[in-house]
Amino acid sequence: MGVQNSIASKQMSIKHELDTLFKPKSIAIIGASSKELSIGNVITKNLIHFNYTGKIYPINPKEPEIRGIKAYPSIFDVPDEIDLAHVIIPSKFVPQIIEDCGKKGIKSVIINSAGFSEMGDEGVALQNAFLENAKKYGVRIFGPNCQGIINCDPDYNAYCDFTFTFPKPGTISIVALSGGVGAFIMQSLFDLDIGMRMYASNGNACDISISDVVEYYGQDTGTKAIILYTEGFHNPKEFLETAKIVAKKKPILAMKSGRTEAGAKAAASHTGSLAGVDISTELIFEKTGVLSFTNEEEMCQAAMAFSTQPIPKGNRVGIITNTGGPAVIATDELVSAGLEIPPLSEKAVNILKNTLLPEATIGNPIDVVATGGGAHFRSALDVLMDEENIDSVFINFVTAPFTDTDEVARNIVEVSKQKKKPIICNFMTNLSFERYQHTAKIMRDGGVPCYSFPTTAAKALGALYKYHKIQSREIGEAMVFDDVEKSTVFNILSNSEKDKFLSSENVFKILEAYKIAVANWAIADSYEKAEQISSKIGYPVVVKAESPEIVHKSDKGGVVINIKCKDELRTAIQNINKNFSGTNLKYLVQKFMPGGKELIIGVSAGSNAGHLIMFGMGGIYVEVLKDVVFKLSPVTQTEAQEMLSTIKSAKLLDGVRGQLGIDKKSVVEIIQRISQLVTDFPQIKEMDLNPVMAFSDKAVAVDARIKL
Repeated sequence: MGVQNSIASKQMSIKHELDTLFKPKSIAIIGASSKELSIGNVITKNLIHFNYTGKIYPINPKEPEIRGIKAYPSIFDVPDEIDLAHVIIPSKFVPQIIEDCGKKGIKSVIINSAGFSEMGDEGVALQNAFLENAKKYGVRIFGPNCQGIINCDPDYNAYCDFTFTFPKPGTISIVALSGGVGAFIMQSLFDLDIGMRMYASNGNACDISISDVVEYYGQDTGTKAIILYTEGFHNPKEFLETAKIVAKKKPILAMKSGRTEAGAKAAASHTGSLAGVDISTELIFEKTGVLSFTNEEEMCQAAMAFSTQPIPKGNRVGIITNTGGPAVIATDELVSAGLEIPPLSEKAVNILKNTLLPEATIGNPIDVVATGGGAHFRSALDVLMDEENIDSVFINFVTAPFTDTDEVARNIVEVSKQKKKPIICNFMTNLSFERYQHTAKIMRDGGVPCYSFPTTAAKALGALYKYHKIQSREIGEAMVFDDVEKSTVFNILSNSEKDKFLSSENVFKILEAYKIAVANWAIADSYEKAEQISSKIGYPVVVKAESPEIVHKSDKGGVVINIKCKDELRTAIQNINKNFSGTNLKYLVQKFMPGGKELIIGVSAGSNAGHLIMFGMGGIYVEVLKDVVFKLSPVTQTEAQEMLSTIKSAKLLDGVRGQLGIDKKSVVEIIQRISQLVTDFPQIKEMDLNPVMAFSDKAVAVDARIKL
């Protein structure tokens, strides 16, 4: 209950603090100018042009008025209260002006000026100085080095920005770290004739973060969906906590840049090298239920569907078409997105036989044929709306010259407005004809999302279904095992060096402390000792070169497997001594366990939000096939099970051609215990359990490395 109260309190705080930013009743423009192309002039102009409903106070000590509005020498000369201030002055004066804003009682400030943390140490000092003044007076800072915000709610029409796109009111809200990309997304929605609710591009984001804005949008009843563009998160944990709550209430469509940076940072572990540069953010999106896009056009196209349509309750699609080919293309894409095209009920078929043209194809897809008119489309729509085994409707509508296309459009709109099920339309027409322009306007004004290509339309419906899965998915909480020996691990790690691999002896002790099954092992410093251990463990055994200087020991002859007797053991140790002369060499003797599936479970500290946990096929296959999946710690049982089922080789784990499947329950438990280990000890930088030998009745780690 205490946690819930804390979350509710934080949400109320964000709403209270950011209302003066997004819903200002009065705005001061500090640095307003009569110069036509200056930022201070453009912002004033945009507020006027967008019909801002509040009061505007240009601040300029030399000008009596700016764009016909009375100017004031300073904010202290303004007789009224001010909610929001734009600051467009040289960076060196900003700390003092924030002090002045605090004294005036201004609660939100947009700093459009640049010259702060992005400019090195001197800029950082200035930024710290104005932040200190802001904190003293409870002023929230948006920026610096940013565009600003836009609120299209007609009650405000607050265009506190220097961009040039003037959107109509809508239900999509945008937050973007990059002003250039944010403006591009806003323009793309405008070109698609999609209305916008709010917009924010926060530049350096030194105070008000993307997480704060997402949380504010989440509480805004006028926002149906959120578009997010980021280049990373200053505080990933904050975003995790925020997005997890908001994404359950409304869809967050997100895109992160930087996926193709030339190679990931060099890492000695398999996990570190396989985790790409963008994997952390993608896993944050996955864990929180954010819809991730790699294509900005697809993201904007999907937003069009989210802006007007309800979320489907399942994956079953009914298709209506008046032309054949596009329905086939759409079906391929829909099925690829996990959607199904189920047959119609007998009742539905009987209704359509009596209402459609004789040449119509009655099934799913329903082909009303090119001569089908408004009444035929309406009958098909009504049937699909009443079908219990249909969750959404996909329409291919070509504007045939021998039909009343306006009538067809009006019927589609009437059914869409019922909001029973989502309707997506592949609208194929020639807009150079005035007649079809009018048809398009009926569809657009009626809130039916229309797309020129069947694949694009199908992807949009796929995004709606994906969000349904997110809303329905319960990953649960990570299990906490109470049988682990934290003190053992603490003592080992406390006496180990950073940026060094631990000895195999310490690694296996750590795994055993967390009750992770390990093949029987012991360390020997001579052949005689190795022989004693082998006799106790029981042949066959494996001998591995043990030295802190050796990383990939198998590549250099440091691992000998399937040793069946004393003589083979002696030969193996002699060969290891030749290959690794001059090192501080010992021998790890371990029970040889052939016949199992080789798996890899790994860890990489790639994100402040948590460690990356990796699972896949192990041994040499991890290098050749790279068939691995990642999750963000802490990993729940559901997530661990998903890891086993989503690798490309998943069927091999079930057993093929007479082979037994593996004990998945044991592997899932190892993943969860490894997740708990690195959550308890975040100083673990990299870890590979490679391979884990998985059998039909158990899973056992036979080789492992840990780096701090």
